[in-house]
Amino acid sequence: MTNEPDLRHHGDREVGPGLVDLAVNVRVARPPRWLLDRIAATLPELAAYPDATDATVAVARLHERSADEVLLTSGAAEAFVLLARALRPRRAVVVHPQFTEPEAALRAAGHDVERVLLTAEDGFRLDPAFVPEDADLVIIGNPTNPTGVLHPAADLTFLARPGRTLVIDEAFMDAVPGQPASLASARLPGLVVLRSLTKTWGLAGLRIGYAAGDAAVLATLRAAQPLWSVSSPALAAAIACSEPFAQAEAEKLAAAAEADRHYLEERLLELPGCTLPARAYARAPFVLLHVEGADKIRLRLREAHGFAVRRADTFPGLGPDWLRIAVRDRAVTDSLVAALRELCG
Repeated sequence: MTNEPDLRHHGDREVGPGLVDLAVNVRVARPPRWLLDRIAATLPELAAYPDATDATVAVARLHERSADEVLLTSGAAEAFVLLARALRPRRAVVVHPQFTEPEAALRAAGHDVERVLLTAEDGFRLDPAFVPEDADLVIIGNPTNPTGVLHPAADLTFLARPGRTLVIDEAFMDAVPGQPASLASARLPGLVVLRSLTKTWGLAGLRIGYAAGDAAVLATLRAAQPLWSVSSPALAAAIACSEPFAQAEAEKLAAAAEADRHYLEERLLELPGCTLPARAYARAPFVLLHVEGADKIRLRLREAHGFAVRRADTFPGLGPDWLRIAVRDRAVTDSLVAALRELCG
């Protein structure tokens, strides 16, 4: 394929010393003290091999599932690799624009991948009819990275059927107050919902996520997973973040992030030439911005103003006139908008 986007480019490659990080979607600079204490308590026991039993039960309880319907993974990214290595799809479909690692993992494992491209004209909303009827592996994000669109649960449920593995990446769902479109507790044939603890709790360096869904599919993934894939500190984090106190804290953080996103959107729309085509349907802690010459603006933001934002031309279906901006506090937003006003004016 020619002029292909770099599917292995991620936001961490945008950041650097002295830059304000608006490129990575980890929402806190460091984990909260109570979580660090729980993780640190495992350190004296590192000579023992990790046992995922208790963490699996904790996550299963959170989503009202049985333990065989949950698989702990070394970050949600490991789940994409397991899916690619363990499954043998005849027709794999990835709905784009979205997080590119699922497609990259499938291609690395030798699978052909068909893309369903959603468009700005439709606000990047999914029409279930866009997905080929005979697709036996379908992957979509909800809310989707980088568009932020939260697809209705009914539309995604419509995609589930016997003989198809439906993978929904819910890495940002806990940033949506009330999680109204989540299918993490749904029982549908072939459904696999992926979650990450990275974003809300500042745990990118710890690598902890999980898959929840169809027990038969998860058994296939479990058989392909390396032994002791998830470390003892990561398992402790999974238990802690599944507890009622943590869930209540996550809900407060989600409400704050949503308010800050609304503020960011309003400020960006003050700028000449800036549009937010997904705004009406977006619920994620980042914003997809369209502005002519965004590729050049991104470099000037970095070099002259010290802001790192995420290029979006590496997402299939987008191009050089798109940027993804992580939601931060309002003081950071005001400083960013002041810089953009100078560059877009």
